[in-house]
Amino acid sequence: VMEIANASSPEVFILLGFSSQPSLEPILFVLVLGFYVVSLLGNGTIILVSCVDVHLHTPMYFFLANLSSLDIGFTTSIIPQLLVNLWGPQKTISYGGCVVQFYISHWLGATECVLLAVMSYDRYAAICRPLQYTIIMHPQLCLSLALASWLGGLTTSMVASTLTMVLPLCGNNRIDHFFCEMPLIIQLACVDTSFNEVEMYVASFIFAVLPLGLILVSYGHIACAVLKISSAEGRRKAFNTCSSHVAVVALFYGSIIFMYLQPAKSNSHERGKFLALFYTVVTPMLNPLIYTLRNKDVKKALRRLVLEKSCGFF
Repeated sequence: VMEIANASSPEVFILLGFSSQPSLEPILFVLVLGFYVVSLLGNGTIILVSCVDVHLHTPMYFFLANLSSLDIGFTTSIIPQLLVNLWGPQKTISYGGCVVQFYISHWLGATECVLLAVMSYDRYAAICRPLQYTIIMHPQLCLSLALASWLGGLTTSMVASTLTMVLPLCGNNRIDHFFCEMPLIIQLACVDTSFNEVEMYVASFIFAVLPLGLILVSYGHIACAVLKISSAEGRRKAFNTCSSHVAVVALFYGSIIFMYLQPAKSNSHERGKFLALFYTVVTPMLNPLIYTLRNKDVKKALRRLVLEKSCGFF
């Protein structure tokens, strides 16, 4: 099967991206580059302060550091190639580069879905079981949940991406997108792809729909617990504890759901590219901003880190 796939697979893919709007490409290049730099700096800062500051050695910031690592990996698997294609007339990506891109992006995207559900469980334990929180979310469990998220995403990516990679494409190499997305590769195949489509739907249910269901159940319990708090100050603190995670979940799932609910019209595909640009470029940049701007602990940790470095320098 591998020999058949290799014989009929193109050496390069053409990523059409935004080539239908050439006047827009220079503007997009500047915007995407700016967002990417801010995303790297913001997520890198989150990882740094979560590791360095002992006050942030808690389950919440452990998972947040994992989320930032995911965002850096996910954007880096897509954006550098996008910038190259936006900069010049060349719109190609090698076959190997395309394979690596959809392996990594699928892996990290699936992992993020599971990790967001794990983070919602952490918030549920913090608010609904405050007295048992340190017992429930002990370091071994946190590490196990993080590893399960990463390994689960890797497993589904290995299975789905390998099944996609062995499909004979019969020389079809034009992808009407700005990165190698698995459903679009499947559409290029010149054989029946029913099995691949079923596998993709099953994986989407397990790694996207189920985690979203768990998140909604967790926040349903959290909402009930918050409403039972008698003091307004207590309710405000509980809300602040969850608001950043709710905002990140809303951004991540909101953009994906909106994109896949687009009607099958010619103009909706172009709109889908901009929505994909939002969740691959903008959302990873907003995540650290949401957590730093709305979180006193992170802001204090940043101030301590800056003061320590400043004192050491002088």
